[in-house]
Amino acid sequence: MPLAAGTPQGRLPFVVWVLAVGTFLMGTTEFVIAGLLPEIAGDLGVGVSHAGLLITAFAVGMIVGGPTMALATLRLPRRLTLVLALTVFALGHVVAALSSSFTVVLAARVVTALATGAFWAVGFVIATAAAGPARATRAVGVLMGGLTLANVVGVPIGSFVGRYTGWRGPFWALAVLAALAAVFIGRFVPDAGRSAEVSVRAEARALRQGRLWLALAAAVLIMGGVLATYTYITPLLTDRAGIPAGAVPLVLIVFGLGALGGTAIGGRLGDRRPLATTLTAAVVTALALFLLIPLSTAPVTAVALVFLMALAGFTVNPVVTSLAVRFAGDAPTLTSALTTSAYNTGIAAGSALAATALDTSLGLTGPALVGAVSAALTLLPLIALALIGTRDRTRIVARRTAPAVVRSDSAGSARNHRLSPPANPSRTSHAAGGPAHVGRGAGTDG
Repeated sequence: MPLAAGTPQGRLPFVVWVLAVGTFLMGTTEFVIAGLLPEIAGDLGVGVSHAGLLITAFAVGMIVGGPTMALATLRLPRRLTLVLALTVFALGHVVAALSSSFTVVLAARVVTALATGAFWAVGFVIATAAAGPARATRAVGVLMGGLTLANVVGVPIGSFVGRYTGWRGPFWALAVLAALAAVFIGRFVPDAGRSAEVSVRAEARALRQGRLWLALAAAVLIMGGVLATYTYITPLLTDRAGIPAGAVPLVLIVFGLGALGGTAIGGRLGDRRPLATTLTAAVVTALALFLLIPLSTAPVTAVALVFLMALAGFTVNPVVTSLAVRFAGDAPTLTSALTTSAYNTGIAAGSALAATALDTSLGLTGPALVGAVSAALTLLPLIALALIGTRDRTRIVARRTAPAVVRSDSAGSARNHRLSPPANPSRTSHAAGGPAHVGRGAGTDG
């Protein structure tokens, strides 16, 4: 099993934790809007449901920007791509903070999302290549842990600060922190350069995998279910559960703790029992969202169900992400971008449907109903994956590919393998890297 240089067996490389800093900031900016909707709507002169389009627009930018930016930056050095993405991310927040036009803020959110898509696509590839196949899901879990930690720390703090400084305060803070993160990542992420083996055609060939699309469908549906409800969680908590507006950031912390716990569970169990883990989590998510409809009138049950939907829903994420990248074989960059796009397709569709449901006779329970149905539908692609695995008598691992030949006299080849030097030359990973090369010993659902 390839390990990053200097990394003890069982530990994740430092680069994975560095990249998690970036995902923390990007998770904060994507979801902090949910806690600031009333302030943004009032300041920009739009309705609350209309202000929710800022979440939808960011998701749409991620949907388009993830694959597009992954292909556009495919031949750039990966460290440079990360630094440029964070720079654009910071500038997008500056533009939004300076504007009083909803249209301009909306456009700035889309540009910020494009940068986020580029960061996620490259970050996942670097992290999983550095971690090696046996720890790929754990590495994905840590990166997503940055996202979920944003819900525990970033989003509640942003919501709290926004009530005193206005919604622009958190945007200025994110711009400054992103600029600092660009310097930090430029210093600590190794410059692995680009792989000579990378090509757009090779990346596109990975899309022929049917199991890949099933994993992506699961990502769309589970995230759509959770975020359909989360986008409009503030009015549900204040107007239906009777929770004071000042206490909403505390409930957002509860949601974030559940998401963080779910990501950790998925990262730990996903390498051994991916389908059992995701099927169970999807059922629990759907059940929690269904129960939120009748039981959200009491503060205690509402908060408990918000925690449960986050815990179960985010358990699915690192598992299906890791599976999707594994199914891509030796072309993981476009697939990791598509995985990010899949989550944001769910966010965009879920939040848009939730906004429509919010304006119907369903009222505040509409988003929860939309979320419950979406989470229940997640079972369909997961069951299909389970049946394919049973019928073919194959394990849910990546296809095996021919090992690349490492020439000890080639400086360029050595640079391409810097992130994950082989422990055994006969089992060397392809230069494109990633978690595609998983041995027979990887634990999966039998």
